[in-house]
Amino acid sequence: MAHQLLQGKKGIIFGALDEKSIAWKVAERCVEEGAQIVLTNAPVAMRFGGIQQLGEKLNAPVIPADATSMDDLENLLNNSMEHFGGKMDFMLHSIGMSLNVRKKKEYTDVNHEWMLKTFDISAVSFHKLMQTAMKLNAMNEGGSILALTYIAAQRVFPDYNEMAESKALLESFARSFGYHWAKKARVRVNTISQSPTMTTAGSGVKGFDDFFGYADKMSPLGNADTESCADYCIVMFSDLTRMVTMQNLFHDGGFSNMGMEPAVLAP
Repeated sequence: MAHQLLQGKKGIIFGALDEKSIAWKVAERCVEEGAQIVLTNAPVAMRFGGIQQLGEKLNAPVIPADATSMDDLENLLNNSMEHFGGKMDFMLHSIGMSLNVRKKKEYTDVNHEWMLKTFDISAVSFHKLMQTAMKLNAMNEGGSILALTYIAAQRVFPDYNEMAESKALLESFARSFGYHWAKKARVRVNTISQSPTMTTAGSGVKGFDDFFGYADKMSPLGNADTESCADYCIVMFSDLTRMVTMQNLFHDGGFSNMGMEPAVLAP
């Protein structure tokens, strides 16, 4: 049910690949709530994802951008502001990729060049985006910037590999840059730590199906799905959360505060 929480707002959604993507659901919910959006993803993702169809459905332009390229980000932001006829009110960073995970490298035997690439794509791109947006004065006062993260930033999940460090860095960027954005234009910067989610990217992690079931049992409310995560993002983009910034917000059905769950121990 729509409440027009984003009526008149404009924003950019990074990372919508297919209907399983959290970013895809967020894009749909933004439009339902009255927002205008621009969709973006890496040029390579344009070739095997469905983002063009989503753009047509939502009447949203699709602007390819490599989030690790400052030039691409500047082009994206300038073209988006031209399309909107002004600045943005929100942005979602839903970007993450690890070649070490894809190639099933063990954490104790990673390719460090791939690791640096993981950091650049999954975390440093968030800093690059915020830095470019600040230099271009691309955000309206009181706007909201979100990035999606995971509890492996604080806890050990061996098969998540160096994506854990990427998420820790991402969350640190949100806190540090969040201070500067708040001082400059009262823009909020937060991360949402989401449950394991059945996305195309998530299913590439070794042992994901088993862990998904484990987390679902450990969480009193069960795993949070893509639709509920999208709803949370809408609230964070809205004016209802205008005083929330520099936070890592757990959206995981209670998993992050659990110690022991009898259902997990049951034979």
